[in-house]
Amino acid sequence: MSGQRRLRIAITQWQVNGDLSANVEVARELIDRAAADRPDLVLLPENGLFLGTNATMRENALSEDAPQIDALREAAARNNVTVILGGMKNRTPDGVFNSALVIDPRGAIAGRYDKVHLFDARIGGVSFEASTVERGGTEPVLVEINGVQVGLTICYDVRFPELYRALALAGAEVILVPSAFTRITGDAHWHTLLRARAIENGCFVVASATVGEGAFPTYGHALAVAPWGEVIADLGEEDRAVRVLELDLAAVAEARGRLPVLAGTKPQVYASAVRRVAVNTTEEATL
Repeated sequence: MSGQRRLRIAITQWQVNGDLSANVEVARELIDRAAADRPDLVLLPENGLFLGTNATMRENALSEDAPQIDALREAAARNNVTVILGGMKNRTPDGVFNSALVIDPRGAIAGRYDKVHLFDARIGGVSFEASTVERGGTEPVLVEINGVQVGLTICYDVRFPELYRALALAGAEVILVPSAFTRITGDAHWHTLLRARAIENGCFVVASATVGEGAFPTYGHALAVAPWGEVIADLGEEDRAVRVLELDLAAVAEARGRLPVLAGTKPQVYASAVRRVAVNTTEEATL
């Protein structure tokens, strides 16, 4: 049917280790596998090229002109597909960032998103101090792919709904969440958070993921959620997997028409100071 807007997107998942070269080859393999099903976009997970301790993650940060990035650019160009490297430790003149690189079908780096929210938390007795490794980004990013507005986020960002609302209000119809979610937090929160971000913004939410043992166990379950909240793909605990999905963008307009939450937002109210009211609950309180 003419007039239909669709985006074919490949979600990926693999078990990452401390061997940078081996991880790059897995990424290239999955790009090639996805390309056979003719996607518009292949999404690679956060930390898909290297997962280690804070010290080794910083030591193995790559610049955008590194040979490993060139290898992914070559794979994108050879397959004529957009590739988003969902999160790499990116060594720049301004410091190290956790960057999602957008590689276009010619193999050029078309843009990047620097992860805004850094994972400084203590989970299962392990301290994750991302701020000792990287700097935080300062702005949301939208990329247009085949006429579809796609918002970029990374992993821990998913816990900050205001970022997703900002992207949706700016026009995002699909929001990406490439991740290396810990197994503990993934088991507790992963599906709920991704479904919530999709439902509250009436958009597709799509997440590639790392899985298995490594410097720390990661949850897997690369996921895609439709605008009404249905999970439409879940890669479970597969240790090297890719799946191509066709997203019908009419579902975004339908969900937003049924529940016009974006039209109902009131940023001027949210920005106001919170008015506090005290209730007297002592026994001496009288009518």
